[in-house]
Amino acid sequence: MAKIGLAPHAERPQATDIAKETALWLESQGHTAYVFPEVPGALEGPERLDGLDLMVSLGGDGTMLRAVSMVVGKDVPVLGVNFGRFGYLTAAEPDGLHAAIERFLAGDYVLERRMTLDTLVLPEGSRVARSRSTAINDVVLSRPSNAHTVHVRVAIAGRQFLSYAADAMIVSSATGSTGYNFSARGPIVSPKLRCLVVTPVSPHMLFDRSLVLDSGDEVALRVEGCADAELAIDGDARGKVAVGERVVCRAGAHDALLVSFGERSFETVLKSKFRLSDR
Repeated sequence: MAKIGLAPHAERPQATDIAKETALWLESQGHTAYVFPEVPGALEGPERLDGLDLMVSLGGDGTMLRAVSMVVGKDVPVLGVNFGRFGYLTAAEPDGLHAAIERFLAGDYVLERRMTLDTLVLPEGSRVARSRSTAINDVVLSRPSNAHTVHVRVAIAGRQFLSYAADAMIVSSATGSTGYNFSARGPIVSPKLRCLVVTPVSPHMLFDRSLVLDSGDEVALRVEGCADAELAIDGDARGKVAVGERVVCRAGAHDALLVSFGERSFETVLKSKFRLSDR
């Protein structure tokens, strides 16, 4: 029997209702099911994550990112059910949830490994991180509301590269290339590629191109100038990074494990979501 978690979008009543119904269905089949995180009466505590065989995300790509972050490093695969608009990371629609879980339990699925980004914030002059995070999509340093730009010196693999003045600096994984990076006119990268993508947002300089780097290249962003920067990990605000501090991004120690069923290629999803047609 399997132990399965269900993580619905907190502000989508339909997702929460289907998560509750699916948990009851699973339990009627002899499995153990937990609903995370904002369902009244749900058991609390991180021990519910121990021993999970599957985490099911019910929402959009943002919900998927949060579900993956809950289990990354625990070797728990995540099945995405699309209640959002784009659903790049999801593998099933709501009316196919039960069938998708049955296919997973029968071993009829493909496990996609996606590179993550380990992120450290280092105080000036220190090699000891004051915070650590893992991103699935991207790490963003942006200008605070009272500043015109953020000033960031970029180092690649320990070598100084350039100083940027921009609205923000993005370091994304290949998976995250279709997120904020894409909105900033960065490249769309196959999620199978293990790389880091560095993209300036509205840079106040002649060089405005993205860099696609090898997964072994560590990227360090040092805040300079007279204004602190705002840090966001996968879209979640993580507070300020002070002038002189560095944000170091490298290939994650653990991959995100996404369940798919082999019917949809990345190219097919891309064409569908952007309504692209052959000419």
